[in-house]
Amino acid sequence: MTVQRLTLLPQRNADKPAIERILPPEPEFPPVEVMSVARMAQGGQWRTEAMRSYERPVLIWFTRGQGRLTIAGRNSGYSPHNLVFLPARTMHGFSAPGPVLGSVVFLTNADAYDWPAEPVHLRLHEVQLQRELTGMIDTIQREADSGCEHSNRALAHHSGLLSVWLSRVIATHDENRDPSHATRLDTAGHRLAEAFTSLVERDFRRSDGVQHYAALLGVTPTHLSRVCRKVSGRPALDILTDRRHFEAKRLLRDTNVRVADIARQCGFASPAYFTRAFRARAGQSPTEFRNKR
Repeated sequence: MTVQRLTLLPQRNADKPAIERILPPEPEFPPVEVMSVARMAQGGQWRTEAMRSYERPVLIWFTRGQGRLTIAGRNSGYSPHNLVFLPARTMHGFSAPGPVLGSVVFLTNADAYDWPAEPVHLRLHEVQLQRELTGMIDTIQREADSGCEHSNRALAHHSGLLSVWLSRVIATHDENRDPSHATRLDTAGHRLAEAFTSLVERDFRRSDGVQHYAALLGVTPTHLSRVCRKVSGRPALDILTDRRHFEAKRLLRDTNVRVADIARQCGFASPAYFTRAFRARAGQSPTEFRNKR
């Protein structure tokens, strides 16, 4: 057998061989990131339990432990081998009362991946599916930690494979749907709570109270609060307040934005009111909370 060897000749007016110039550019969107559930919980209960959202899709894979999970105002339980997918800007939070293990994957929000448009909560009973998901997440984490050249492009391809795998799992689950704790309910109350959390996510930086959201939804504040308590286990005001305080704590711990600016950005009427409300909820002033980071 004859083996032919190709030699790349330098191109005129070029510093690199032509084959290198045709490689696609590195993705401009943020790369995929992986964080363990245990590491996230180390930042304090507010890191996991407080209502929050992210600007990109998130996949949570619980492998050990159990607790309560609130997604867009809907409350349910989670246990080992539960997969949770959250579209960008989906309000959520989960409790971790005991040892909880798993991974949180911050994905890229690009149209090419065709992520699900609605939240997904599934329990993977098949061992093969559990191994496949764990393997893909481990591969993504190794690539993210490698620091190798073209790592972002590799992560983009891994994201594509994950999106295909997720679509197939969801399609199979829909064909064989069984009533379970992970089945998405769709009553009028659940739809109202979901609409409320969506509006809160949009408007929580304003200083409006529950009355504002109730008026937009065409219900009374009392009815809205009652439905939220029934569906999510907490009244409407607590959901709104929780969202504001999570954002305030995040800015205090992760940025150097001035306290007065944080108060304004998080919907508090004034810096003085923000300090009083924060101390009442956290047991310390915003400055004291920031100094402990």
